[in-house]
Amino acid sequence: MSEDRIRIDKWLWHARFHKTRSLAQAAAVKGHIRLNGRRIEKASAEVRIGDTLTVPRGKEVVVVRVLGCGIRRGPATEAQALYEILKDDVLDPGQARL
Repeated sequence: MSEDRIRIDKWLWHARFHKTRSLAQAAAVKGHIRLNGRRIEKASAEVRIGDTLTVPRGKEVVVVRVLGCGIRRGPATEAQALYEILKDDVLDPGQARL
């Protein structure tokens, strides 16, 4: 069973948003990650189940809800079970549709 909270750099590495934990730490320290809408500047920030993360992924930005903390960096299928990608309409339900 996984913990109920985990460092953001470790979570990003477990969820395979970064190839190494060092890269995840650098992204957090540089302020590239948002946790529940707040800019993170510490790799030690804690992530909990239910939190929302805004993470750069390639040329796009992805918003995900944390579903699990994980206990190891496993295969991609295991990593994908740690989060769900939120759609734009979930993020801003009051926005007028075109």
